[in-house]
Amino acid sequence: MDPIRRKILKTGAAATAMAAAPRVFAEQAEQGGARMSFYEKGPVRIRYEEAGSGFPLLLIAGGGLNSVMAGLPRSPFNPIEEFKGEYRCIYADLRNANAGQSSGPLDVDRPWDSHTDDHLGLMDHLGIDKFMVLGFCIGGPFIWNLIKRAPGRVVAAVPAQPVGFRPEMPTLLYDGSMTGWGPELVKRRPDITMDIVQKYLTKMYRTNPDFVFTVTREFVRNCQTPVLILPDDVPAHPYAVAMECAMLAPKAEVSMYPWKEPPTRIPLAVRQIRSFLRAHRPTT
Repeated sequence: MDPIRRKILKTGAAATAMAAAPRVFAEQAEQGGARMSFYEKGPVRIRYEEAGSGFPLLLIAGGGLNSVMAGLPRSPFNPIEEFKGEYRCIYADLRNANAGQSSGPLDVDRPWDSHTDDHLGLMDHLGIDKFMVLGFCIGGPFIWNLIKRAPGRVVAAVPAQPVGFRPEMPTLLYDGSMTGWGPELVKRRPDITMDIVQKYLTKMYRTNPDFVFTVTREFVRNCQTPVLILPDDVPAHPYAVAMECAMLAPKAEVSMYPWKEPPTRIPLAVRQIRSFLRAHRPTT
């Protein structure tokens, strides 16, 4: 067979193989030094970025269901700038966050797990097995769910100002999402109604309203993953729940409190996070 015909056949075979592969799509771009990409699997499309190099560190922004990567620099400290010199930082817009570019169905039967599917799917897409995770606010329940779903993959975790259930304000998170997230989502997604949003949020925040939403106290008591907890004490971030996690988890550490006020304390908290991650980072 002549070389030209062989090349044509080889190209055609490669195209056929690509067409038959599962629909996992990525667009690469450079934006401010970070690598911006899109990951697709089925009806889900997740926009994510990477910065730095080293052992993988998944970053989860606060903001509830409106968590977007642009929120990370607005956190009490910017984890991208703090850790990209030492770690491969990976961060994404949460599925269906109103200000983000990630989208997918509302899984009314498994709201927390659907987001964990996205986090683990992104790691799989990037070829990452083991990783660390640092998350603010809603990142707390996500972190516990990641540890539950993939205990051998999460090497160490840092829940900062984590969300938790506050008995004296039992509908706080549900009400906030019903007014601050759901209506805007419905406006831009004709396939989603407020009835679907209500069912989704009911399953997420009201069906089993307790503790950290995603795991039980018994799970935390038996968790062998090292965890560093940075407590907060605002309505959505109850100090009591953060400290209960710190007391229950056998390999937990806790920061000073308060660590955000005065602002001069924040560098001390970052220093503790850095030491914690280094202590648990695999040597190979």
